[in-house]
Order: sequence, then structure tokens, then C-alpha cells
Amino acid sequence: MEAPSAFKIRILGRVQGVGFRYAAYKEAVRRGIRGFVRNERDGSVYMEVEGSREILDAFTEWCRKGFLGAHVEKVITEEAPVRGFQKFEIQSLI
Repeated sequence: MEAPSAFKIRILGRVQGVGFRYAAYKEAVRRGIRGFVRNERDGSVYMEVEGSREILDAFTEWCRKGFLGAHVEKVITEEAPVRGFQKFEIQSLI
């Protein structure tokens, strides 16, 4: 079995107030990804995600395309340490 990978993902553009977090939640759960998504004060959306490298790469591509209503300008992805998330959740603004 492949060891889990982890990414930190920041999505820039018109991604708040359009349901991006909810759509990302549904897509992550559908793919079996664990972690969280939240809005940031600067207008971006931030995620920490864990799963197989192949699934995370595909999810990152989904983030680049966005969904109806959002306008993704840039996706910044960096590898992160695996934290052992048990599920995927939507977090409130910190």
C-alpha cells in the first residue's frame, strides 16, 4: 500500500462567497481525501489534504479548474508533513 502524501493548497481568485469550500468538501469526500478547507482573511481558500499522491494530484487539478461560479486565478501547492487527519471537514475562518 502506498504511503500517504500531504499537500497544503492555497487557491486565489474569486473563490469566497461562491460555494468553493462546499464544492471542495464534496470532491474531497468523493475521492477519499482527508484534511480540511477554510476561507482565509485575504480572500483565498486554504486546504490541507492527505491521501495517495495520485489522488492528491488529481484533486489539485480539480482545484485549478474550479467549478461553476468560481474563478480560480492561481493554485499554490506545497508538500506537507502527514498529520493523520481522520476525515475531511470545512473549517471556519480563523
